[in-house]
Amino acid sequence: MPVALVLRHLEIAHLGNLEAVLLEHGYDIRYVDVAAESPHDHPEPDLVVVLGGDMGAYEKEAHPFLVTELEYLRDRLAAERPTLGICLGAQLIAEALGETVRKGKTVEIGFREVTPTEAGLDSPLRHVAGVPMMQWHGDTFGLPSGAMRLASSSAYSNEAFALGDYALAVQFHPELTADMYETWIVGGLDELASLEIEPDDLRRDALAMGPAMQAASVAMFSEWLGAL
Repeated sequence: MPVALVLRHLEIAHLGNLEAVLLEHGYDIRYVDVAAESPHDHPEPDLVVVLGGDMGAYEKEAHPFLVTELEYLRDRLAAERPTLGICLGAQLIAEALGETVRKGKTVEIGFREVTPTEAGLDSPLRHVAGVPMMQWHGDTFGLPSGAMRLASSSAYSNEAFALGDYALAVQFHPELTADMYETWIVGGLDELASLEIEPDDLRRDALAMGPAMQAASVAMFSEWLGAL
């Protein structure tokens, strides 16, 4: 049975709908809470999934485990081993490849359209074309050398990129379920208030757009995993 090692930064930022897709593809899922243990302590897995978090990839003094995590990702990507990054995970992959993660010009929270590039339309990212995807981030990075840009948004040019057929990184949150979204909204009320975002507006959008996003994300994940 192939092993998926999941690098988790927050308890509430878990695999979401990706868990069922991994199980359908026969993966044994093993979480690593990176603040408490190192991924180096585990046997080399068939797949690494790097999840999101509320810290920045540049906050290494406050979160020293990020240094270890970046070293791990740098070695794994150099060996071209299958790796998937979501939001902070995508940013860590970019930094492991030599880019600098920094604060963006705006914070994106809510459903936003992500537009696949021409290369993205010839990849699993085609499933998100025309389907608003959930966003919750305010950091950005340059496109890593050797990477293929797969999608952009009106605010951020690097919403998704790939390295060959072994690594995929997305800034948005295709893994998010309705229950996760509600947990994030409740936990982020102060941030939402500071940005003058109404929680009930996010909830209404989730009811209207969530089902299509779920279907698109499952299709995207399934196709990408199937091609590994």
